[in-house]
Amino acid sequence: MAAVDVVDAFVRALPGETRRLAHGEWGITMSGEQANGWPLEIGVRVADGMLRVQAFALAASENLNPWNFLHWNRQTRYARFACTEAGDIWVHGDLPVQGLDEAAVDRLLGLVVEGALIARTYAASPAGGEEPPPAGWLAQ
Repeated sequence: MAAVDVVDAFVRALPGETRRLAHGEWGITMSGEQANGWPLEIGVRVADGMLRVQAFALAASENLNPWNFLHWNRQTRYARFACTEAGDIWVHGDLPVQGLDEAAVDRLLGLVVEGALIARTYAASPAGGEEPPPAGWLAQ
């Protein structure tokens, strides 16, 4: 089965709001209740032999040091944090499509979502983002 078909079947089976944007591109929206207070928009794309998942985690804030997120990348696998010039925080993940199955799509999507939720929890912490990240895949 082609990677686009694998991803399409997986995304269509997800609960909540999903949409196919173009051939090899999908959008997923997690509700605010599921995503620490406000909706989480997730983009999924198959192109150039790669599956890419990305999510906007946080808007820039003077109360956050965006470089802390980039430092966390030393501890991650498959998914990573990115910071725009303005200080917005994104989470990205990539996998080769060769041999892609629904379990791999689920794992990558889960890692990106977990990273975005950890970032949101961290930003909302009473320490104002100065404490280490909460437990999860970053603590491993």
